[in-house]
Amino acid sequence: MAGIVTQRAYHVDLPELMRVYETNYAKLNALLLSDPEVDDIRCYQAQCVRYQLEVIEITKFTTLVKICQSDEVTVFPLPTMSVRLYHDARVAEVCQTEQMYQFKSRYDYPNKNMAQKDEKAQINRFLGDWLTFCLKFGISRAPITLGNSRS
Repeated sequence: MAGIVTQRAYHVDLPELMRVYETNYAKLNALLLSDPEVDDIRCYQAQCVRYQLEVIEITKFTTLVKICQSDEVTVFPLPTMSVRLYHDARVAEVCQTEQMYQFKSRYDYPNKNMAQKDEKAQINRFLGDWLTFCLKFGISRAPITLGNSRS
């Protein structure tokens, strides 16, 4: 006799999500200028692929950064992402991608956008993996100066 399969409800692992946000903040700050201004652009090349980080907005406690791939022809395209850095909490969170704007902490499944139940956690973990890749293999396309100097 066949039994009814029940699925357990998805619960956000908040401590894990906060760890991802905190490490993404540290990694992203390592790739940005120490004192960024609006329209600052940093370009990196990692294994023949070019990436660009552009500062879109700066407020008293936050910075909004657009991350995209800047190759003319992309083999494995990186989705364009907007990431907000919260300096008072020292966390960074993906707030928009090409496909989605404003992520919910969890989604019912199925849904009209076909978002996974943990879409927000997945996209932020992806950002962390991508930032790690850039830090390990990336080469800045412009000289990097340390301290308060501007490049």
